[in-house]
Amino acid sequence: MDPDEILLETESAMEKGYDYLTHEFAAVRTGKASPALVENIDVEAYGVSMKLKQMAMISTPEPRMVVIQPFDGSTTKDIERAIKESKIGINPVTDGKLIRLPIPPLTEERRRDLVKMVKQMTEESKIRVRSARRDGMEGMKKVSKDGGVTEDAIESYEKEIQKLTDAFVKKIEDTAALKEADIMKV
Repeated sequence: MDPDEILLETESAMEKGYDYLTHEFAAVRTGKASPALVENIDVEAYGVSMKLKQMAMISTPEPRMVVIQPFDGSTTKDIERAIKESKIGINPVTDGKLIRLPIPPLTEERRRDLVKMVKQMTEESKIRVRSARRDGMEGMKKVSKDGGVTEDAIESYEKEIQKLTDAFVKKIEDTAALKEADIMKV
């Protein structure tokens, strides 16, 4: 494998680490309703586990209300149970075939708990980026041992990997700061 491929793979892995963070942040509750809050909840129905977004139409008709309309009315109880068992902390209200999730305003204590969760997700994402950095550096060392590439070239590629790492860590921290501010905003 040549150094350019290693660099591209490293950048791709770091991008996946950042994408993981944005995906996880979508499910963290802020003061307003969002379909992303519930769309990735696993629902056990028909003997298999599926994401809620595959089983129902999710909408937000009001700023503090999520409405879930199952495609199959017989799965309403399964969806309701999955929401109760999830970590979002909202009790569903079933109205025939519709499930309503009233989003209560966040308390100060709950906001702090959510910020702690965001910090934990941020750290996990940084670990993914650092892991990609380590893999890239190891790949460069292997190329260096195999020969064919000068030490100076390897050193410049390693500096490039470090620049990528620094850029992604900053991007992660900036995104986390925005999310924390959004959560703490009353």
